[in-house]
Amino acid sequence: MAQSGDNFGSSGNRDERRTDCGCASTADLNRDCFCITLDRTALSAAMQRDAGDAEFFAEQIETRPHLFSNAPVFLPKRDEAAMHAIVTAAEAVTALEGYRSAAAAWTSQVARHDFGPRGVFMGYDFHLGDDGPKLIEINTNAGGAFLNAYLARSQIACCEAVGDALPRSQIDTFDDAVIAMFEAEWRLQGRTGRLKRIAVVDSAPQEQYLFPEFVLAQRLFTRHGIDAVIADPKSLIYEGGRLLHGGAPIDLVYNRLVDFALEEPVHAGLRAAYEDGAVVVTPNPHHHALLADKRNLIMLSDQNLLRAWGIPETHLQALAGLPHTVRVTGENAPSLWQARKQLFFKPVSGHGGKAVYRGDKLTKAVWAAILAADYVAQDFAPPSERTIMLDAAPIQRKLDVRLYTYAGDVLLAAARLYQGQTTNFRTPGGGFAPVFFV
Repeated sequence: MAQSGDNFGSSGNRDERRTDCGCASTADLNRDCFCITLDRTALSAAMQRDAGDAEFFAEQIETRPHLFSNAPVFLPKRDEAAMHAIVTAAEAVTALEGYRSAAAAWTSQVARHDFGPRGVFMGYDFHLGDDGPKLIEINTNAGGAFLNAYLARSQIACCEAVGDALPRSQIDTFDDAVIAMFEAEWRLQGRTGRLKRIAVVDSAPQEQYLFPEFVLAQRLFTRHGIDAVIADPKSLIYEGGRLLHGGAPIDLVYNRLVDFALEEPVHAGLRAAYEDGAVVVTPNPHHHALLADKRNLIMLSDQNLLRAWGIPETHLQALAGLPHTVRVTGENAPSLWQARKQLFFKPVSGHGGKAVYRGDKLTKAVWAAILAADYVAQDFAPPSERTIMLDAAPIQRKLDVRLYTYAGDVLLAAARLYQGQTTNFRTPGGGFAPVFFV
Protein backbone atom coordinates (compact mmCIF):
# COMPACT_ATOMS: atom_id res chain seq x y z
CA MET A 1 0.00 0.00 0.00
CA ALA A 2 1.36 3.39 -0.99
CA GLN A 3 1.92 6.41 1.17
CA SER A 4 -0.53 9.21 0.47
CA GLY A 5 0.38 12.84 0.09
CA ASP A 6 -2.59 13.95 2.17
CA ASN A 7 -1.95 16.19 5.15
CA PHE A 8 -3.50 16.20 8.59
CA GLY A 9 -1.49 18.85 10.40
CA SER A 10 -1.73 20.08 13.95
CA SER A 11 -3.37 23.23 12.71
CA GLY A 12 -6.51 21.21 12.09
CA ASN A 13 -6.44 21.66 8.30
CA ARG A 14 -7.14 18.34 6.64
CA ASP A 15 -6.83 17.29 3.03
CA GLU A 16 -9.51 14.66 2.50
CA ARG A 17 -7.91 13.06 -0.61
CA ARG A 18 -7.52 9.36 0.06
CA THR A 19 -6.34 6.16 -1.51
CA ASP A 20 -8.25 2.90 -1.32
CA CYS A 21 -6.64 0.57 1.23
CA GLY A 22 -8.70 -2.34 -0.07
CA CYS A 23 -8.76 -4.04 3.33
CA ALA A 24 -11.98 -5.62 4.47
CA SER A 25 -11.47 -5.69 8.24
CA THR A 26 -9.38 -4.27 11.06
CA ALA A 27 -7.40 -7.51 11.10
CA ASP A 28 -6.61 -6.97 7.41
CA LEU A 29 -5.57 -3.37 8.12
CA ASN A 30 -3.20 -4.36 10.95
CA ARG A 31 -1.73 -7.11 8.78
CA ASP A 32 -1.73 -5.62 5.29
CA CYS A 33 -1.90 -1.82 5.56
CA PHE A 34 1.59 -0.35 5.27
CA CYS A 35 0.58 3.27 4.92
CA ILE A 36 2.82 5.78 6.65
CA THR A 37 0.23 8.00 8.30
CA LEU A 38 2.54 10.14 10.42
CA ASP A 39 3.30 13.55 8.93
CA ARG A 40 6.59 14.28 10.68
CA THR A 41 6.80 17.73 9.15
CA ALA A 42 3.48 18.69 10.72
CA LEU A 43 4.50 17.04 13.99
CA SER A 44 7.78 18.94 14.10
CA ALA A 45 6.18 22.29 13.27
CA ALA A 46 3.47 21.92 15.93
CA MET A 47 5.87 20.88 18.68
CA GLN A 48 8.40 23.59 17.89
CA ARG A 49 5.69 26.24 17.78
CA ASP A 50 4.15 25.22 21.09
CA ALA A 51 7.50 24.64 22.81
CA GLY A 52 8.70 28.04 21.62
CA ASP A 53 11.96 26.42 20.57
CA ALA A 54 13.10 25.93 16.98
CA GLU A 55 15.46 23.15 18.09
CA PHE A 56 12.92 21.25 20.19
CA PHE A 57 12.14 18.54 17.64
CA ALA A 58 15.78 17.95 16.72
CA GLU A 59 17.00 17.90 20.30
CA GLN A 60 14.12 16.19 22.09
CA ILE A 61 12.35 13.99 19.53
CA GLU A 62 14.85 13.02 16.86
CA THR A 63 17.25 11.96 19.62
CA ARG A 64 14.58 9.42 20.61
CA PRO A 65 14.24 7.58 17.29
CA HIS A 66 11.86 4.94 18.60
CA LEU A 67 9.46 7.27 20.39
CA PHE A 68 6.88 7.38 17.56
CA SER A 69 5.93 4.71 15.08
CA ASN A 70 5.01 5.68 11.52
CA ALA A 71 2.14 3.18 11.49
CA PRO A 72 -1.26 3.45 13.16
CA VAL A 73 -3.12 0.64 14.92
CA PHE A 74 -6.62 -0.27 13.78
CA LEU A 75 -9.21 -1.57 16.25
CA PRO A 76 -12.89 -2.33 15.88
CA LYS A 77 -15.31 0.00 17.60
CA ARG A 78 -16.63 -2.92 19.65
CA ASP A 79 -13.20 -3.09 21.35
CA GLU A 80 -13.42 0.63 22.07
CA ALA A 81 -16.80 0.11 23.75
CA ALA A 82 -15.53 -2.92 25.68
CA MET A 83 -12.50 -1.04 27.02
CA HIS A 84 -14.67 1.87 28.10
CA ALA A 85 -16.97 -0.57 29.90
CA ILE A 86 -14.01 -2.12 31.74
CA VAL A 87 -12.79 1.31 32.89
CA THR A 88 -16.27 2.22 34.11
CA ALA A 89 -16.67 -1.09 35.94
CA ALA A 90 -13.22 -0.96 37.58
CA GLU A 91 -13.78 2.55 38.91
CA ALA A 92 -17.25 1.58 40.15
CA VAL A 93 -15.73 -1.32 42.11
CA THR A 94 -13.23 1.00 43.82
CA ALA A 95 -16.15 2.91 45.34
CA LEU A 96 -17.38 -0.20 47.18
CA GLU A 97 -16.73 -0.44 50.91
CA GLY A 98 -15.78 -4.10 50.58
CA TYR A 99 -13.11 -3.31 48.02
CA ARG A 100 -11.71 -0.40 50.03
CA SER A 101 -11.60 -2.48 53.21
CA ALA A 102 -9.75 -5.28 51.44
CA ALA A 103 -7.28 -2.91 49.80
CA ALA A 104 -6.59 -1.30 53.18
CA ALA A 105 -4.66 -4.45 54.12
CA TRP A 106 -1.79 -3.32 51.90
CA THR A 107 -2.37 0.44 51.82
CA SER A 108 0.36 2.59 53.35
CA GLN A 109 -0.53 5.20 55.95
CA VAL A 110 0.20 8.10 53.63
CA ALA A 111 -2.05 6.59 50.95
CA ARG A 112 -5.03 6.66 53.30
CA HIS A 113 -5.22 10.42 52.96
CA ASP A 114 -8.01 11.20 50.50
CA PHE A 115 -8.28 14.93 49.85
CA GLY A 116 -10.81 14.67 47.03
CA PRO A 117 -8.90 14.76 43.69
CA ARG A 118 -9.59 11.92 41.26
CA GLY A 119 -6.11 11.57 39.73
CA VAL A 120 -5.09 13.03 36.37
CA PHE A 121 -4.13 10.81 33.43
CA MET A 122 -4.97 7.41 34.80
CA GLY A 123 -3.68 4.78 32.39
CA TYR A 124 -5.56 1.56 31.59
CA ASP A 125 -3.39 -0.86 29.61
CA PHE A 126 -4.92 -3.58 27.44
CA HIS A 127 -3.92 -6.51 25.31
CA LEU A 128 -6.35 -7.28 22.50
CA GLY A 129 -7.38 -10.84 21.72
CA ASP A 130 -9.96 -12.57 19.58
CA ASP A 131 -12.27 -12.62 22.60
CA GLY A 132 -11.90 -8.90 23.30
CA PRO A 133 -9.69 -6.56 25.35
CA LYS A 134 -7.84 -7.83 28.42
CA LEU A 135 -6.98 -5.29 31.10
CA ILE A 136 -3.44 -6.17 32.15
CA GLU A 137 -2.55 -3.15 34.30
CA ILE A 138 -3.70 0.19 35.72
CA ASN A 139 -1.22 3.04 36.14
CA THR A 140 -1.35 6.34 37.99
CA ASN A 141 1.73 7.92 36.41
CA ALA A 142 0.78 7.01 32.86
CA GLY A 143 3.19 8.85 30.59
CA GLY A 144 2.80 9.89 26.99
CA ALA A 145 -0.60 11.58 26.81
CA PHE A 146 0.73 14.97 25.70
CA LEU A 147 3.01 13.36 23.12
CA ASN A 148 0.20 11.19 21.80
CA ALA A 149 -2.06 14.21 21.39
CA TYR A 150 0.50 15.77 19.03
CA LEU A 151 0.92 12.42 17.29
CA ALA A 152 -2.82 12.08 16.71
CA ARG A 153 -3.04 15.61 15.30
CA SER A 154 -0.31 14.89 12.76
CA GLN A 155 -1.85 11.98 10.90
CA ILE A 156 -2.39 11.57 7.17
CA ALA A 157 -5.79 10.35 5.99
CA CYS A 158 -4.33 7.71 3.68
CA CYS A 159 -7.64 6.02 2.92
CA GLU A 160 -11.34 6.26 3.61
CA ALA A 161 -11.16 3.97 6.65
CA VAL A 162 -8.41 6.06 8.24
CA GLY A 163 -10.07 9.36 7.33
CA ASP A 164 -13.31 8.27 8.97
CA ALA A 165 -11.46 7.03 12.07
CA LEU A 166 -9.27 10.06 12.77
CA PRO A 167 -10.19 11.06 16.36
CA ARG A 168 -11.14 14.61 15.42
CA SER A 169 -13.45 15.64 18.25
CA GLN A 170 -11.35 14.05 20.99
CA ILE A 171 -8.12 15.59 19.76
CA ASP A 172 -9.64 18.98 18.97
CA THR A 173 -10.80 19.28 22.59
CA PHE A 174 -7.77 17.65 24.24
CA ASP A 175 -6.03 20.84 25.43
CA ASP A 176 -9.19 22.30 26.93
CA ALA A 177 -10.01 18.96 28.58
CA VAL A 178 -6.55 18.84 30.18
CA ILE A 179 -6.87 22.33 31.65
CA ALA A 180 -10.38 21.57 32.89
CA MET A 181 -9.07 18.37 34.50
CA PHE A 182 -6.33 20.12 36.48
CA GLU A 183 -8.69 22.91 37.52
CA ALA A 184 -11.19 20.28 38.68
CA GLU A 185 -8.50 18.64 40.83
CA TRP A 186 -7.79 22.05 42.36
CA ARG A 187 -11.44 22.56 43.27
CA LEU A 188 -11.98 18.98 44.47
CA GLN A 189 -9.48 19.62 47.25
CA GLY A 190 -11.62 22.52 48.39
CA ARG A 191 -9.57 25.28 46.81
CA THR A 192 -11.20 28.48 45.63
CA GLY A 193 -9.88 31.18 43.40
CA ARG A 194 -7.62 30.66 40.41
CA LEU A 195 -5.05 27.89 40.03
CA LYS A 196 -1.88 29.94 39.66
CA ARG A 197 1.17 27.67 39.68
CA ILE A 198 1.80 24.03 38.79
CA ALA A 199 4.99 22.00 39.26
CA VAL A 200 5.57 19.03 36.96
CA VAL A 201 7.62 16.84 39.30
CA ASP A 202 9.87 13.88 38.57
CA SER A 203 13.28 12.70 39.68
CA ALA A 204 16.03 14.27 37.55
CA PRO A 205 13.36 15.30 35.03
CA GLN A 206 15.74 16.24 32.22
CA GLU A 207 17.14 12.71 32.30
CA GLN A 208 13.73 11.06 31.88
CA TYR A 209 12.96 9.52 28.51
CA LEU A 210 9.61 11.33 28.39
CA PHE A 211 11.08 14.70 29.37
CA PRO A 212 9.85 16.25 26.09
CA GLU A 213 6.27 15.91 27.25
CA PHE A 214 7.10 17.69 30.50
CA VAL A 215 8.09 20.67 28.36
CA LEU A 216 4.92 20.42 26.27
CA ALA A 217 2.78 20.18 29.41
CA GLN A 218 4.51 23.20 30.93
CA ARG A 219 3.89 25.22 27.76
CA LEU A 220 0.23 24.19 27.65
CA PHE A 221 -0.29 25.42 31.20
CA THR A 222 1.42 28.73 30.51
CA ARG A 223 -0.61 29.29 27.34
CA HIS A 224 -3.70 29.05 29.53
CA GLY A 225 -2.45 31.55 32.07
CA ILE A 226 -1.08 29.09 34.66
CA ASP A 227 2.55 29.49 35.66
CA ALA A 228 4.36 26.15 35.47
CA VAL A 229 7.78 24.77 36.35
CA ILE A 230 9.48 21.43 35.80
CA ALA A 231 11.00 20.42 39.11
CA ASP A 232 13.10 17.76 40.73
CA PRO A 233 11.61 16.94 44.16
CA LYS A 234 14.95 17.91 45.72
CA SER A 235 14.22 21.51 44.74
CA LEU A 236 10.91 21.57 46.65
CA ILE A 237 10.87 23.05 50.16
CA TYR A 238 7.99 22.78 52.62
CA GLU A 239 8.11 25.86 54.79
CA GLY A 240 5.56 27.96 56.62
CA GLY A 241 2.69 25.74 55.52
CA ARG A 242 3.52 26.15 51.82
CA LEU A 243 5.35 24.03 49.27
CA LEU A 244 7.94 26.27 47.61
CA HIS A 245 10.02 26.10 44.45
CA GLY A 246 12.53 28.85 43.87
CA GLY A 247 10.98 30.74 46.78
CA ALA A 248 7.52 30.86 45.16
CA PRO A 249 4.55 28.75 46.33
CA ILE A 250 3.29 25.77 44.35
CA ASP A 251 -0.48 25.31 44.18
CA LEU A 252 -0.57 21.90 42.50
CA VAL A 253 1.95 19.14 41.80
CA TYR A 254 1.51 17.12 38.60
CA ASN A 255 3.18 14.04 40.03
CA ARG A 256 5.25 11.82 37.72
CA LEU A 257 7.27 10.12 40.45
CA VAL A 258 7.37 6.32 40.65
CA ASP A 259 7.88 6.43 44.42
CA PHE A 260 4.16 5.95 44.76
CA ALA A 261 3.99 6.29 48.55
CA LEU A 262 6.55 9.15 48.67
CA GLU A 263 8.71 7.04 50.96
CA GLU A 264 12.17 8.09 49.78
CA PRO A 265 13.94 10.61 52.06
CA VAL A 266 14.38 13.07 49.19
CA HIS A 267 10.57 13.27 48.93
CA ALA A 268 10.06 14.16 52.60
CA GLY A 269 9.11 17.78 51.91
CA LEU A 270 6.58 16.87 49.24
CA ARG A 271 5.17 14.12 51.40
CA ALA A 272 4.75 16.42 54.41
CA ALA A 273 3.01 19.06 52.29
CA TYR A 274 0.72 16.39 50.84
CA GLU A 275 -0.13 14.91 54.24
CA ASP A 276 -0.94 18.37 55.59
CA GLY A 277 -3.14 19.14 52.59
CA ALA A 278 -0.93 22.15 51.92
CA VAL A 279 -0.60 21.36 48.21
CA VAL A 280 -2.77 19.52 45.71
CA VAL A 281 -0.91 16.43 44.45
CA THR A 282 -2.26 14.53 41.46
CA PRO A 283 -2.00 11.66 40.94
CA ASN A 284 -1.16 10.92 44.55
CA PRO A 285 -0.50 7.95 46.87
CA HIS A 286 -4.22 7.46 47.48
CA HIS A 287 -4.92 7.06 43.75
CA HIS A 288 -2.15 4.50 43.37
CA ALA A 289 -3.33 2.48 46.35
CA LEU A 290 -6.94 2.54 45.22
CA LEU A 291 -6.41 1.62 41.57
CA ALA A 292 -2.85 0.95 40.47
CA ASP A 293 -1.46 -1.34 43.17
CA LYS A 294 -1.09 -4.65 41.32
CA ARG A 295 -2.62 -6.55 44.23
CA ASN A 296 -5.92 -4.84 43.39
CA LEU A 297 -6.05 -6.93 40.20
CA ILE A 298 -6.58 -9.93 42.46
CA MET A 299 -9.93 -8.48 43.53
CA LEU A 300 -10.91 -7.06 40.15
CA SER A 301 -10.44 -10.48 38.53
CA ASP A 302 -12.34 -12.44 41.23
CA GLN A 303 -15.91 -12.74 39.96
CA ASN A 304 -17.17 -14.48 43.11
CA LEU A 305 -15.80 -11.72 45.32
CA LEU A 306 -17.24 -9.00 43.09
CA ARG A 307 -20.62 -10.73 43.08
CA ALA A 308 -20.56 -10.96 46.88
CA TRP A 309 -19.95 -7.21 47.01
CA GLY A 310 -23.05 -6.71 44.91
CA ILE A 311 -21.73 -5.00 41.82
CA PRO A 312 -24.24 -4.76 38.93
CA GLU A 313 -24.34 -7.56 36.38
CA THR A 314 -23.21 -5.23 33.58
CA HIS A 315 -20.01 -4.45 35.49
CA LEU A 316 -19.49 -8.15 36.27
CA GLN A 317 -19.71 -8.92 32.58
CA ALA A 318 -17.28 -6.14 31.70
CA LEU A 319 -14.71 -7.45 34.19
CA ALA A 320 -15.22 -11.11 33.34
CA GLY A 321 -12.39 -11.06 30.84
CA LEU A 322 -9.73 -9.74 33.21
CA PRO A 323 -6.79 -12.14 33.44
CA HIS A 324 -7.07 -14.01 36.75
CA THR A 325 -4.48 -12.71 39.21
CA VAL A 326 -3.20 -14.16 42.51
CA ARG A 327 -0.57 -13.25 45.06
CA VAL A 328 2.56 -15.41 44.93
CA THR A 329 3.00 -17.09 48.30
CA GLY A 330 4.94 -19.98 49.74
CA GLU A 331 1.73 -21.98 49.87
CA ASN A 332 0.78 -21.64 46.20
CA ALA A 333 4.36 -21.58 44.86
CA PRO A 334 4.42 -25.28 43.82
CA SER A 335 1.19 -25.01 41.81
CA LEU A 336 2.25 -21.70 40.24
CA TRP A 337 5.56 -23.21 39.19
CA GLN A 338 3.75 -26.09 37.54
CA ALA A 339 1.43 -23.69 35.71
CA ARG A 340 4.13 -21.08 35.00
CA LYS A 341 3.99 -21.37 31.21
CA GLN A 342 0.49 -19.88 31.28
CA LEU A 343 1.38 -17.10 33.73
CA PHE A 344 3.02 -13.67 33.83
CA PHE A 345 4.76 -12.56 37.03
CA LYS A 346 4.83 -8.92 38.14
CA PRO A 347 6.37 -7.27 41.21
CA VAL A 348 3.82 -5.59 43.45
CA SER A 349 5.85 -2.39 43.65
CA GLY A 350 7.17 -2.46 40.11
CA HIS A 351 6.63 -0.04 37.25
CA GLY A 352 7.52 0.38 33.61
CA GLY A 353 7.83 -3.34 32.93
CA LYS A 354 10.83 -3.72 35.25
CA ALA A 355 11.44 -7.15 36.83
CA VAL A 356 8.43 -8.73 35.11
CA TYR A 357 8.74 -12.27 33.76
CA ARG A 358 6.92 -14.54 31.39
CA GLY A 359 6.52 -17.86 33.13
CA ASP A 360 7.70 -19.92 30.17
CA LYS A 361 11.08 -18.17 30.39
CA LEU A 362 11.64 -18.54 34.13
CA THR A 363 14.82 -20.09 35.46
CA LYS A 364 15.12 -21.60 38.91
CA ALA A 365 17.28 -18.65 40.00
CA VAL A 366 14.69 -16.09 38.89
CA TRP A 367 11.93 -18.14 40.52
CA ALA A 368 13.82 -18.04 43.81
CA ALA A 369 14.12 -14.26 43.50
CA ILE A 370 10.37 -13.97 42.87
CA LEU A 371 9.59 -16.03 45.97
CA ALA A 372 11.91 -13.83 48.03
CA ALA A 373 10.12 -10.67 46.88
CA ASP A 374 6.46 -9.64 46.63
CA TYR A 375 4.85 -10.69 43.34
CA VAL A 376 1.52 -11.38 41.71
CA ALA A 377 0.91 -14.03 39.07
CA GLN A 378 -1.45 -13.12 36.23
CA ASP A 379 -2.89 -15.39 33.57
CA PHE A 380 -0.90 -14.67 30.44
CA ALA A 381 -2.86 -12.57 27.95
CA PRO A 382 -0.82 -12.50 24.74
CA PRO A 383 -0.57 -9.17 22.93
CA SER A 384 -1.91 -8.81 19.43
CA GLU A 385 0.36 -7.78 16.56
CA ARG A 386 0.77 -5.12 13.92
CA THR A 387 2.68 -5.73 10.70
CA ILE A 388 4.93 -2.85 9.66
CA MET A 389 7.43 -2.33 6.88
CA LEU A 390 11.05 -2.12 8.00
CA ASP A 391 13.83 -1.90 5.43
CA ALA A 392 11.30 -2.79 2.72
CA ALA A 393 10.33 -6.02 4.49
CA PRO A 394 7.18 -6.78 6.50
CA ILE A 395 7.87 -7.48 10.16
CA GLN A 396 5.68 -8.18 13.18
CA ARG A 397 5.50 -5.93 16.21
CA LYS A 398 3.55 -6.62 19.38
CA LEU A 399 1.13 -3.99 20.56
CA ASP A 400 -0.75 -2.88 23.63
CA VAL A 401 -3.34 -0.15 23.98
CA ARG A 402 -3.51 2.51 26.68
CA LEU A 403 -6.56 4.56 27.54
CA TYR A 404 -5.73 7.82 29.29
CA THR A 405 -8.68 8.64 31.54
CA TYR A 406 -9.93 11.09 34.12
CA ALA A 407 -12.73 10.23 36.55
CA GLY A 408 -13.62 7.30 34.32
CA ASP A 409 -13.85 9.37 31.12
CA VAL A 410 -11.45 8.62 28.27
CA LEU A 411 -9.25 11.53 27.22
CA LEU A 412 -7.21 9.73 24.60
CA ALA A 413 -6.36 6.26 23.26
CA ALA A 414 -2.90 5.28 22.08
CA ALA A 415 -0.95 2.13 21.28
CA ARG A 416 2.63 1.10 21.81
CA LEU A 417 4.45 -1.11 19.30
CA TYR A 418 7.39 -3.18 20.52
CA GLN A 419 9.25 -6.44 20.45
CA GLY A 420 10.46 -8.45 23.41
CA GLN A 421 8.77 -9.04 26.72
CA THR A 422 7.52 -5.53 27.50
CA THR A 423 7.22 -2.09 25.92
CA ASN A 424 10.62 -0.46 25.84
CA PHE A 425 10.89 2.34 23.20
CA ARG A 426 14.00 0.63 21.85
CA THR A 427 12.32 -1.23 19.00
CA PRO A 428 13.01 -0.22 15.37
CA GLY A 429 9.68 0.73 13.85
CA GLY A 430 8.09 0.78 17.29
CA GLY A 431 6.99 3.43 19.76
CA PHE A 432 3.74 5.26 20.36
CA ALA A 433 1.14 4.81 17.63
CA PRO A 434 -2.27 6.39 17.15
CA VAL A 435 -5.32 4.17 17.48
CA PHE A 436 -7.98 4.33 14.79
CA PHE A 437 -11.33 2.78 15.73
CA VAL A 438 -13.07 1.59 12.56
